[in-house]
Amino acid sequence: MARVTGIGGIFLKARDPKALSAWYAEHLGIKLSDYGGATMMWTDEIPAGTGQTVWSLFPEGSPYFGPAGQRSMVNYRVDDLDGLLEQLRAANVAIDPKREDAPYGRFAWITDPEGNRLELWQPLVVAEEK
Repeated sequence: MARVTGIGGIFLKARDPKALSAWYAEHLGIKLSDYGGATMMWTDEIPAGTGQTVWSLFPEGSPYFGPAGQRSMVNYRVDDLDGLLEQLRAANVAIDPKREDAPYGRFAWITDPEGNRLELWQPLVVAEEK
């Protein structure tokens, strides 16, 4: 059977695409290429071996995405969650005080200038058995 093998892109609408692109570049390091998007290669993953993409559905009433009305949320893999949160705090970015530690990584949530709740995920490095 033919099937989906991964996520090929994330596409967002914005009231002010230029300003929102500048915010993502400044605060999350997502810099646009000449074609107007950012390409994140799996070979760039940090730490190596943590590359994966999760696809999941949540119940209609789930509070996980923040305020009612947000129908989707992007999870961004980060290399240093604590360091990034310090930078974001210094820049007065809206940060949810909640943190979550799981066997597969650490999580935090922020909100962009247009009110979109974003999830930040620092994968845990699993030590190889010898």
